[in-house]
Amino acid sequence: MNNMIKTTMKIKGMACSMCEAHVNDVIRKMIPGAQKVKSSHAKGESSFLSETEPNLEALKSAITELG
Repeated sequence: MNNMIKTTMKIKGMACSMCEAHVNDVIRKMIPGAQKVKSSHAKGESSFLSETEPNLEALKSAITELG
């Protein structure tokens, strides 16, 4: 049984469900095998499961580039 790592990130600036979808797309692109990817503009956070520790700095940079 694989031990999955849960990552939760605070993300400022998400205003709607489209923002959530764009952030989710970036997470899936940057984190191979990411599972249970979900974002909430109301909570201002995104979370996902991965098998390995994600590179959070690279992920933050990619999300920031979304605007």
